[in-house]
Amino acid sequence: MRKSKSKNLPSFGSLDELVDFFDTHDLGDFWDEMPEAHFEVDIKKRRHLIAIDAELANKLTKIARSRKTSSQGIINSWLREKMQEQA
Repeated sequence: MRKSKSKNLPSFGSLDELVDFFDTHDLGDFWDEMPEAHFEVDIKKRRHLIAIDAELANKLTKIARSRKTSSQGIINSWLREKMQEQA
């Protein structure tokens, strides 16, 4: 396997120019010139997958479509309502 040789990355006057350049060029050819990126990820929101009966899921989907919203949104709303009733 042949090792790729890095090319010199040209300078760009704008972010759009950079994006246009990499639409037609391989980033791997310039990998050695790319600066390291340091960042932290702090994910606070979690999603939980819960199995529900297929018939319920189908009915829920129909209700969501009729209300022009997502099934997820309706489920969260209904669960909040029920939990408030229990509190």
